Amino acid sequence: MSTRILSLFSLACGLMAVILPDHAVARAVEMHVARVDTAVATLEDVEVRLEWSPGDEAGTLRLRARSARAPGLGYRFSGLAWRCPLERDGPGWSCDGELVAAGLRPARLAVALDPVSTHAVLSDGPSRVSLDRDAGSPDLTRIDLARVPVQWAQALASQAWAAGRFGGGHLSGQVRIDTPADRPMQVDARLEADGLSLDTPDGRIAAEGVGARLAIRGTLGERPVIGVDGELVGGELLFGTTYVSLGQRRVALAGDARGTDEGGWAFSRLRWRDGDTLQATGTATLAADATLDALDVDVRSGDLGALGPAYLSGWLGAAGLADLQLGGRADLRLDLDAGQVRQAGLHLEAGRIDDPGQRFGFQGLRGDLEFSSTAPVDSELRWDGGTLYGLAFGPARLPFASGDGTLRSREPIRLAMLGGEVVLDKVRIRPPDATTGLDVRFGLALDALDVGTLSAALDWPPFTGRLGGRIPMAHYANDRLDFDGGLVMRLFEGEVEVSSLSMERPFGVAPTLSSDIRLDGLDLEALTGVFGFGSITGRLHGRIDHLRLVNWTPVAFDAELHTERQRGVRQRISQRAVQDLSSVGDASFMGSLQGRLIGLFDDFRYSRIGIACALADEVCLMDGLGSAGRGFIIVEGAGIPRLSVVGYNRRVDWPTLVERLAAIGSGDVAPVVE
Repeated sequence: MSTRILSLFSLACGLMAVILPDHAVARAVEMHVARVDTAVATLEDVEVRLEWSPGDEAGTLRLRARSARAPGLGYRFSGLAWRCPLERDGPGWSCDGELVAAGLRPARLAVALDPVSTHAVLSDGPSRVSLDRDAGSPDLTRIDLARVPVQWAQALASQAWAAGRFGGGHLSGQVRIDTPADRPMQVDARLEADGLSLDTPDGRIAAEGVGARLAIRGTLGERPVIGVDGELVGGELLFGTTYVSLGQRRVALAGDARGTDEGGWAFSRLRWRDGDTLQATGTATLAADATLDALDVDVRSGDLGALGPAYLSGWLGAAGLADLQLGGRADLRLDLDAGQVRQAGLHLEAGRIDDPGQRFGFQGLRGDLEFSSTAPVDSELRWDGGTLYGLAFGPARLPFASGDGTLRSREPIRLAMLGGEVVLDKVRIRPPDATTGLDVRFGLALDALDVGTLSAALDWPPFTGRLGGRIPMAHYANDRLDFDGGLVMRLFEGEVEVSSLSMERPFGVAPTLSSDIRLDGLDLEALTGVFGFGSITGRLHGRIDHLRLVNWTPVAFDAELHTERQRGVRQRISQRAVQDLSSVGDASFMGSLQGRLIGLFDDFRYSRIGIACALADEVCLMDGLGSAGRGFIIVEGAGIPRLSVVGYNRRVDWPTLVERLAAIGSGDVAPVVE
């Protein structure tokens, strides 16, 4: 819109002096000009018509232009038309009327010309732009803005940032434009904005509800130079995955940038001051698509608790940690080149991390963590304690070395946990870069962890025993954690071996765990006692293959459990256990004449017990020791009375089965003898 003013007043200055004598006597004067060039704009196919009757105080001026272009400002209009009453104003002239252009709503343009100055005002409701030029400095134009829609500055802003698109907001302030013939256009602006919103076509950069007070200096040429100093007031900002919520805070900012040959920007000065929440200074380079190519920055936060919701929620949300709570103080040095980290250093004081989902937490974080892809460097981080899925662990020191683009542990990291010890060794961390994500590898050893404490923490039945084992290498990449090797738990005088263990989204939304489990020689009497099951003596063996838990709920597995004879071990099953097994397997008692005597006995001998379930799509396909007509054998009896349990429903709804197991544990299943 300001270009229209510049163009029209330049046209008026050039043409009115020709067509307007000191004493107008013509009834009508017309002029057609193929092209009019001014310092700011070029008009093509221009028509001027002046109607003025002798003796009248005013005439009528009509101007039309097929197109108007201001390449330096980025504006282009077509179908310009202005009609106004032309009046003598002392030694000059004035004209005030409606201005229209193709595709734009009408506005009002008032122009006053005299031999030494030009003044023009463009208004549209409460929005107003005024322009002043002085004959003594013809290259200098001053523009004053009052509540101007920010979209009016779109073309000018596109000269510096082609992808930026203004959505809403208003501008007020003053802009000075210098257009010397021998140098690129110079712009000096003092602007205030309110309710500013913008975005880019790819949605990677956006702003909403931002206020600003800015001093902007710029040279608009083939390689533009821009300098900004001022402050932002409230609102929200988005830069890729970085979401910034300013609330109502005032943030001081400054920057100097020069356009690069590749179409990007090189920032020689960056400064951001958001109270004690975040302070940053540095330099940066943006590629033509606004992606970060290089960065050298020093960042300090004296209040990590405020930093999280204000600046980190975008990154944390992408990792499934949107509600993570932080505390303490931190300093960060970061040097990126070609999208890769060259040097980084983190210093923590009184650090704290709390996950409301109780997946993990750390207290008393302190020390330094140094990363380098060039010169070797050592550092050490410590914490006083923490939790992992509700399991407390003790203090630890983490000595690291770096120098080849990775962070490596200099010695094993030992954690006191569950009455035993967890040892991490051969830790190797490679940060994400432009082509790959975070990559973490480590060895893991568990030594004599108390299963009883683990059961209480996870609200399991009161298991007892010890958990141990070694995983030679664990690998985290692409939000997936895979383990080599296995873990062995000594439970109920037997062993439970876990292998093929992996996790997807371990700290994200709906974590998924997969594994295979082997059971060897578990004491059934102790096991059934823990679960509140009817008493069974003997030894239990089996497998749970392809186990898959989503958000810690089973969604798939292929399980088979059975007993095996062992010298010196009695095999007896109580009447209550028979009823419980019948409830689980939709089974019934089966016997001959002895069946009538079952109610007279508390327990029975058995030869074998076996049950299987393959879970998929919330349906368990049931099986047992073998077929029995239409059913399958769960308990094969022995002796007199000879009792067997047979299941008849091979397809059992998994939620229903879980309800039955819960009812058994609570003692809600009453013994029934058929």
